[in-house]
Amino acid sequence: MTSAEHDVLRSSLASYALGALTPAERSEVQAHLATCEECSANVRALQQTVHSIALSVDPVDPPAYIRTRLLESIATPGGADTGRVVQMKSTRFAWFSAAASIAIAIGLGGYAVQQRGQVRALQQQLNLAMLQLQSNDRQIVQARLVVADAQRQLAVLAAPDVAHVDLKGQPAAPQASARALWSRSRGLLFAASNLPQLPPGRTYQLWVISGRLAPISENWVFNSDAGGSATTMFNTPPTLPTPTAVAVTVEPAGGVPAPTGAMYLVGSLN
Repeated sequence: MTSAEHDVLRSSLASYALGALTPAERSEVQAHLATCEECSANVRALQQTVHSIALSVDPVDPPAYIRTRLLESIATPGGADTGRVVQMKSTRFAWFSAAASIAIAIGLGGYAVQQRGQVRALQQQLNLAMLQLQSNDRQIVQARLVVADAQRQLAVLAAPDVAHVDLKGQPAAPQASARALWSRSRGLLFAASNLPQLPPGRTYQLWVISGRLAPISENWVFNSDAGGSATTMFNTPPTLPTPTAVAVTVEPAGGVPAPTGAMYLVGSLN
């Protein structure tokens, strides 16, 4: 048997398992199965599948008229009725093929539903994993920001040109105190404690005072935590005049170009 002939017979195995071959075709396939173990194994698997699908579908009685016609064909012999018997056989075969197709469709439909359920479950797991990854990414970003800020603070503390300014509370905040450490090359580190809580729409703003120049603040605003503490870093330009004093006022949220509010903290350069 040539490879092409084998492929032709192999393509008939599904029809053989469903009983959809003519007697001649069936005999040819059976003769081949007797000598080909590969095709025999395939047929056994197909027959098991057909059996499983059939069992997975509730039995359905054929319409009453088919039963009536079948009984009539059996009860009426003769040459003229032979055509009716053949016709009924064709009808029964067509009905069986349709039923088999429906069973397969239902079986595959159930499998598809099961697969969709699994896909939905996997999608939910994937979404959860993505959320966890995003959350982890945010935590990593936040941790990096904290580390970077700590490194900047340590850089100011270790700077050879660091200058210290101790700030004392003014009548608006007598218990408050703070320290500013400034390095021309590394920025200004500011830490305060016992600051009063501000009403909504207000913020603390830091000012650098240098001699007779107007107070300087490049939008250096901050807020305290619930305990009245605040620690923050401010970038300062290399051209900033050397401070002689540092002050903190209360201003509208977002800051202002010149101080307008009450002074809460003031300190002179040590």
